[in-house]
Amino acid sequence: MMSPKQISDERGSPHFRNTPFQIIHVIGNFFRIWSVYSMYRYLNQTGAPVVLFLFCCLVPSSIIFLIVQKPWKGRALSNQQIVPSLINGVITALYFILWGKGLKSCGPLRAILSEYSGAVLGVLSGVLYGRRGHVWKKVGGLVAMLVALFFLSQGWATLSLSPFYILLRKFLLFYNTETKEEEVLKEQALGLMGMMIPVFAGILSALRRVIARRVSLKNQQKKRLHAITITSATCFLFPLAMWDLVIGSSSSEKTSELPFSAWAFFSTIVFGIILIFYVDNIAEERLHMVFSSPRHLMVAGACIIVMEIAYEMDFSLPGFIVCCLVLGFGIYEATSLERSKKDSSVKSEDLLIGVSGNDFDTSPILPI
Repeated sequence: MMSPKQISDERGSPHFRNTPFQIIHVIGNFFRIWSVYSMYRYLNQTGAPVVLFLFCCLVPSSIIFLIVQKPWKGRALSNQQIVPSLINGVITALYFILWGKGLKSCGPLRAILSEYSGAVLGVLSGVLYGRRGHVWKKVGGLVAMLVALFFLSQGWATLSLSPFYILLRKFLLFYNTETKEEEVLKEQALGLMGMMIPVFAGILSALRRVIARRVSLKNQQKKRLHAITITSATCFLFPLAMWDLVIGSSSSEKTSELPFSAWAFFSTIVFGIILIFYVDNIAEERLHMVFSSPRHLMVAGACIIVMEIAYEMDFSLPGFIVCCLVLGFGIYEATSLERSKKDSSVKSEDLLIGVSGNDFDTSPILPI
């Protein structure tokens, strides 16, 4: 029987204290990925313009961020913080455009996993600032990420194009002569060029996170500046959304009206834009977990499996696991520094992922 002292020691352990934050992180990412699948189904079924849909979601999101964070109150923000945040809003808008286009053309699974391609910034920081002995290690991680993206582009995570399913089918046909050959290929492989749009979106996503961390040294400042960034992105998307509206109204085949779906808009606004920002912020501050990390990929991968099965998508579990393992290995090697076998403290973990509290300006590593 455990003594009260042992129970109190376990409850005081870092793992036990971080359990609620880990649960919040998993739930938040689950709802965010759910919103991505809802958005994908909405765009495919209605044919709505991607930019116009994203603009309609960013307008209420920016208003909510401004009301909650009130960047005009409190300690005055300097121009060195406001100007980069406005520029970061343009990068955020470009990210949303490319990611939305990639989601519609490549599907939610490829679009979500392509966001982790931003880990190439870790390779860049390692080449510029890291030791020469670790350059090849990071280049190896980059190669592994490219291999994972190649597998995704060839449809390894889809049932119709997965090599595991094709081999199994050939095996069954070989031993069962009465089975008639059916048309299995539901879609053609995208190829690497087809994956470029969501890959560039992932790099822009990592870049905007790096800028946000470099500009804001404190957590509260980061939240206030994020409200400015989202507002700037909304303003940048306004003329593009109006252009989509004009093009849609001038076309004789398409209608200019944006079909309304309560769940698609609500989930994208609440879970895909607002909630995920606070969830990722908690993960960074409490769990020392950045977006482009193997642990984050593991959580996202589990949520993707649930959504692929729930939405009855063209999904191959073995191929998806292989892609995630290769991608996770590439991220691990590309974003890591030299590890000490004996040092397992939180400080070494902060250096490992390139995040060390308030030392953003002095660290040469680009946290992603």
